[in-house]
Amino acid sequence: MKVRHDIRSHLRRHRLLADGMTQQELAVKSGVTRQTIHSIEKGKYSPSVGLALRLAEVLGIHVEDLFELGKEKEDV
Repeated sequence: MKVRHDIRSHLRRHRLLADGMTQQELAVKSGVTRQTIHSIEKGKYSPSVGLALRLAEVLGIHVEDLFELGKEKEDV
């Protein structure tokens, strides 16, 4: 059994707290596509460190508030 680390995103919550910012608005301010924001919010994509820092900066929060590291057990 392996332990796999998974990044859990709180991006949607913080985006909406930022005056109801849309995915498109956040994408433009962060320099990525709306689809990238959507994929991060759905847990299908883990952003690079650089992108995570940009997202946190745009939202005016610490990167630690935006993402947390969780553990999932995986049978091998």
